[in-house]
Parts: sequence; structure tokens; C-alpha cells
Amino acid sequence: MLKRGLIFVHRWLGITLCLIFLLWFPSGIGMMYWDFPSVGPGDRLEHSPALDPSKVVLSPEEAAAKLDEEQQAGQVRLNTFDGRPVYRFRTGRGEAIVYADTGEEQILVPNDMMNRAASAWSGQPIGTATVEPVEEADQWTIQSPLRNFFPMSKYSWPDGQQVYVSEATGEVAQYTTTASRWGAYVGAIPHWMNFLPLRKYGEQWSQVVIWSSGIATVASMLGIVIGLWMYSPAKRYRFEGAPTSIPYRGQKRWHMIFGLVFGLGAATWAFSGMLSMDPFPGTMGGQAGGGRRAGGVSIPQALRGRRPQPSAFAPKHPREALMQISGLQVKDLELTSFAGEPVYVATLGQSQTRIIPVKGEPQTAFDRQRIVDVVSKAAEASGGVEVSVLEQYDRYYLDRRRERPLPVLLARLNDAEHTRYYIDPKTARVVGNYSSRNWVTRWLYHGLHSLDFPWLYNYRPLWDIVVITFMVGGTALCVTSLILAWRVLGRKLAGLTTAGGVRRAPALSEDLLVE
Repeated sequence: MLKRGLIFVHRWLGITLCLIFLLWFPSGIGMMYWDFPSVGPGDRLEHSPALDPSKVVLSPEEAAAKLDEEQQAGQVRLNTFDGRPVYRFRTGRGEAIVYADTGEEQILVPNDMMNRAASAWSGQPIGTATVEPVEEADQWTIQSPLRNFFPMSKYSWPDGQQVYVSEATGEVAQYTTTASRWGAYVGAIPHWMNFLPLRKYGEQWSQVVIWSSGIATVASMLGIVIGLWMYSPAKRYRFEGAPTSIPYRGQKRWHMIFGLVFGLGAATWAFSGMLSMDPFPGTMGGQAGGGRRAGGVSIPQALRGRRPQPSAFAPKHPREALMQISGLQVKDLELTSFAGEPVYVATLGQSQTRIIPVKGEPQTAFDRQRIVDVVSKAAEASGGVEVSVLEQYDRYYLDRRRERPLPVLLARLNDAEHTRYYIDPKTARVVGNYSSRNWVTRWLYHGLHSLDFPWLYNYRPLWDIVVITFMVGGTALCVTSLILAWRVLGRKLAGLTTAGGVRRAPALSEDLLVE
């Protein structure tokens, strides 16, 4: 009786959502190689022109004087906007822009400015573009971070490029090409269920993904239990005259075989996918490190020290700092500090950096021993710290595309949570962190869902082969489930009544073998 009940539940869970389950596995292969289109810091850096020192007239202090005190308190960077050098003062989510050549504040965004931004990004003349307003999210602007950029103007070129420019900021908010859109259709859109009619309702979309992946987990686990229960090591069944351990023929036989081989992986994959939606608030642990404090001072805070005032950069004008590395194409100049001392961090193309102290000559990196001393002092009250140089990715700091900085300094605190900080000596920034509070995120989500283990990542294409094999097996499992669901529904719709209208009981599965 219990066995029949489990089979009944497993069958109807599969019938109800088998098509959704089928979307996840093949789209997982697409997700390995294509992301959802987005515009990140690296993209902005690539499309940004290099700073021209001769056009940087105002000092940071003079630019800050154009703003209110509240606007001056945040992060300060020097880069370009509309082809001109600007100071960007960021506080929280807000940003004030002051032109470094004239001192005027950027406020209005005329159409000509938006046209120039779109044309410069695409490399195409504005006259060949089709322009249309975007007042609310479409398929390519459904991500939450883009909400502050509406309304937008969408520029489409015959070669397939689409550039979305915010009417509020005058900056490119989204960019797609024919290739990136196709990549999203075979990867992120079906995998994340990023279908516009659903995704634009954030809370409802979240619940659909959580419940679908939760049901998939239950259905997979039930299938494993049933498969093991029905499996006969003694081969008491017979298939085509030969003894067999599996009591089914046809599609059910294949479904059970795929389930026994790939079922556990499917269950853990569905469960870890559900965790990505944080269905149990508090279990994912949040970020270790950024706000973590060692002995009352956070490691990132200790490395930076007190945020410098714009006046702290008076001894060396940004123009002079740029002239010191005049042979390099500087696209962004951050006004920051190291251990409380003002310093410029210049970012070049391809994310290369240079350090320009306000008092001193340019450097390619900070002194490692000085970084160790700062971290050690900050960690004294928490039991101390062990610092080593990491030349290769480890199990908590890794990247299958190998884009994260290496080498880094690994600082392991002697605290109860085994906190780890990964510090890039070229910028003295924390570029990764981990503590035992994050084990759910690291192992139950990333570990189970992406199989991001260094012994796979470091030996590609081994990781690709393993993951694709699992995805193909999961796809085969879902295909057999879809075929079986179609058969069951067909029998229910067409075979419950006879021609005379008399109900007949459905027979036991004709695929079941006799012992």
C-alpha cells in the first residue's frame, strides 16, 4: 500500500512539472558558457576612453566645493562622461558628477547626449539606429539593478546591437547583441525562468522558482526510494526471457535506469537551485568579511583607513598623477587611501592597475609586508592571523574563467568562524572572503549546483565533461518522464470510459514485468 502511494505521488508530481524540469538540464549547459546580457564594470572600462591629463583642470577639492557636504562624503573617482573628464562622488546609491574641465555639475540629459553615448558604445552612426522609448521592463531589462535607470531609450542597429541608455543618467544601462540574446535564450532565460510575463512580478516569480525546485527535489527523492525498493539484486524479474533486476520494460525501464544513475544528482541539483532563492532567510550566511570585524576593526576598513578628504590630494593634482604614468592609458583614477594615507589607484585597460601615492613615485603594487602588518594589527584582538601567499585558487577562492586576481594574500583569522580574507596586493583590496557562516552558500549551493571544486576547475575541460555528462543524463531522465506523462494523460483523457459510457478501471501499467 505504501509503495503504491509513493508511486502515485511521484507519478503525478512528475506529470505536473516534468516540462519545467526538462527546461533546467539542457539550459544548464547553456549557462556554462553564456550569461544573461548585462553591463558590468569591466564592460564600462572597455568602452571608456582614456583620461587626457591636459583636460583635468579642477582639483578634487575644487570639484567637491561645487557640491553639498553630504554629497562630498562618499567615494571619489575620476573618469570620463560624454567624452569629458569628470569627478564622480558616490554616497550610497546616489552619485553626483562634476566635470573636471569646467566645474559644472552634470544634471540634465538631453537627447544629443544620449545619442552620443549609444553611438560611442556601439561604434555605429546614430543615423542608422532605430530608437524607441522603454518605460517599463522588457525581456532584457528585467534585472532588479536596472530599476533605477528607467525610463530608457533603446537604440537598435541593423547588425543586431541594442543599446539601452538611461534618460535619468545618460549612461548605458544595458547592451545586447544577436549572439548574447541567443545565448540567453538557450541558457539563462529558461534556466532562471526569466520569461518576461512572469519575471516582471518579482515576488510571484520567486515563489514559482522556489516551489518548482522544491517539488522537483521531493519528486526526485521519491523516485530514488521507489527505484531502490523495486530494484531486485537477485534478478527475480524476466525481460525478453532473461533475468533482470528492473521490473519494467519500455520507457519506464529507461526512466528507472536513468533515475538510479542520475536521480541523486538531480535531487541535489534541484535542492541547491532552490537555495539560490534564499527560501529560508538567514541560512545562506550572507557575505563574510565585508562587514566582519576583527578586534573591532574590519579588515577592509583597516586596509583603507579613514576615508581621505578631497583636500588630502592637494599635494599632487590628479593631472600630475596621470602625467607620472603618461605612457599608459588610464581609464579610471580612484581617490582612496591605504592605511590612512591618500593614494591614487589608476585602472588601465584589461583591469591592470598602478598605484600612485600622493607622496611618492608610482608602483605596480603595495608593499606586501606593509599589508601583512596592517592586517596583523587589526586582527590582534580576535586571536591573531596567519598570512600566506596564494598562487593558485583554493576551495573558497576560485574562478573557472580564471579572471579573479592571482596571486593574492590569504589572511586566516584565528577566530571561531575560521574567517579567511583574500587580498589583492596590487590594490590592497579584499577580493574574496569566507567564514564558517557561509558553508551553506559555499557547499550546498555553489558546490552542489555548479560543482565548483578546484580539482575540477583547475583541470578543464574535466569540469565541462563531468557537468555536461550530468546534464545530458538529467535531460534523458526528464525526457522519459515527459513521455510517460503524455501516455498517462492520454489514457486518462481517452480511456476512462468505454464507448457505451461505462467507466472501466485503469489497468496496471502494461510496462510492468512479472516476477
